[in-house]
Amino acid sequence: MSENKIVGRLICDTCGSDNCFTTNEDKTYVKCDACSREYFGGYDELLELNQTYIREKVIIEGRKLAEETLKGIFKNIK
Repeated sequence: MSENKIVGRLICDTCGSDNCFTTNEDKTYVKCDACSREYFGGYDELLELNQTYIREKVIIEGRKLAEETLKGIFKNIK
């Protein structure tokens, strides 16, 4: 079975920004440059706060993959 990767951006829990983060080298500290919120739990804390968004993204991408696969299967059946 092939493996698919889903790419997305993490979102600041305070301001909703998705592209203004600064981290330390080992990502144990993250700061949103848009609103200055600091995540002292680092990348892991930001991932935890984004779980709902991540689940929604996985469901959407899974549906797309299933539709593409089914279209390919039924295309060959005539």
